[in-house]
Amino acid sequence: MTTDMTEGRIIPQLTEFTIPLVLGNLFQLTYNAADSVIVGKFVGDDALAAVGTAGPIMNMVILFISGMCMGAGILMSTQYGAKNYKRLERQISTTLLGGLAFVVVVAALLIVFAYPLLRILQVPSDIMDSAASYLRIVFLGLIFTFIYNFFSNTLRALGDSKVSLYFLIISAFLNVVGDLFFVIVLKWGVPGSAVATVLSEALCCLCCVVYIKVKVPIMCLGKKWRVFDGSLLWQTFTYGITSALQQMCVQLGKICVQTVVNVQGVEFIAAFTAINRVDDFAMTPQQNIAHAATTFMAQNKGAGKIRRMKKGFLSAILLEAVYTAVVVVVVFIFSKPIMQLFVGADSQEVISLGVSYLQLISFMYVMPAATNIIQGFFRGLGDLKVTLISTILNMSVRFLAAWTMIHILHGGFDRLAWANFVGWIAMLAFQVPMILTRWKKETVEK
Repeated sequence: MTTDMTEGRIIPQLTEFTIPLVLGNLFQLTYNAADSVIVGKFVGDDALAAVGTAGPIMNMVILFISGMCMGAGILMSTQYGAKNYKRLERQISTTLLGGLAFVVVVAALLIVFAYPLLRILQVPSDIMDSAASYLRIVFLGLIFTFIYNFFSNTLRALGDSKVSLYFLIISAFLNVVGDLFFVIVLKWGVPGSAVATVLSEALCCLCCVVYIKVKVPIMCLGKKWRVFDGSLLWQTFTYGITSALQQMCVQLGKICVQTVVNVQGVEFIAAFTAINRVDDFAMTPQQNIAHAATTFMAQNKGAGKIRRMKKGFLSAILLEAVYTAVVVVVVFIFSKPIMQLFVGADSQEVISLGVSYLQLISFMYVMPAATNIIQGFFRGLGDLKVTLISTILNMSVRFLAAWTMIHILHGGFDRLAWANFVGWIAMLAFQVPMILTRWKKETVEK
């Protein structure tokens, strides 16, 4: 069911919109983490390391697709808020057709160049084949990833964040069952984990398509699905590519840090794989609150309700603060049990490395909460250049800090947390003056 966010009580709307986003992403992270947990416990540290080294490339591609859909979703939110339904229909069909063509080409290239990409990351030779097979299988299912992201971002632009949650719950459950079957029963190892992921995504995609056909009339375009509006293409591409590059820069920064980690040995890589999963769980709800603010602001900007738009942003800050306070306590207290989920009891070195990182990073989670909500503010206004520049700055500084602290100063695993902190400081130093200036500008324009 679509929701007009230009009317009604703000905090309940934001909360109702955010909760399905958070739960949906947590379920998505759950089935991603299931790969690591099941592979690590039932195949071994080498297999966990293989999945971990393949993860950054896979995530970068998926986030690029998600970013393209997110950028188009901002346009859709503005059109929906302005009640410009004819333009909205053309936007939807143009985005789908252009995206399908793009994904087919990208998937083919990635399958061909899987090995060269892993060599760039300095992946150890003993896990190279496993990592390459994992990537190639996942990339075969990339079209399902796009279709799901397209429909879910379109529904979110129309104010519906619940439906994609239901399908992700089903997908997450099936992925875990598939992992257990292919990895443990059939003993397919790392490739089995990838097969389970693709099959679960395909089902999630199918469910989403069926639901839209039955329940969302505004997206049942019929022959209009074949409409490709060239006049919308450039604007869609501009918004989509900027948002996608911003998403990719985050993952590219992680890949650069991964190259620092990969030369430290399998234990370092395994611990890094585990703590990345934990960071994803901790920070994704912060990003979801910011995404809710983006949709709220874009709809109200389209409707010309600037004062309501700004009230929504301040309400989102409050939600960020409450969530972050909870996650700081949970990660710090349960750092060791969390690490024990990923590896066997005999992997004490991996557990020790992970705990040292988590107990330190937990107190730093307030930083991404601040950077994410500011990103949501600028996305809602359609100013994606600020989000892109600040992300590039963050990830560049993070990589340089990690390289310096570990390779030059010979620091330990916990230095990765300090590298994150330095990157967030650089990001905020750029963002804060920008948002203060833009906030005043919106007041004057109002």
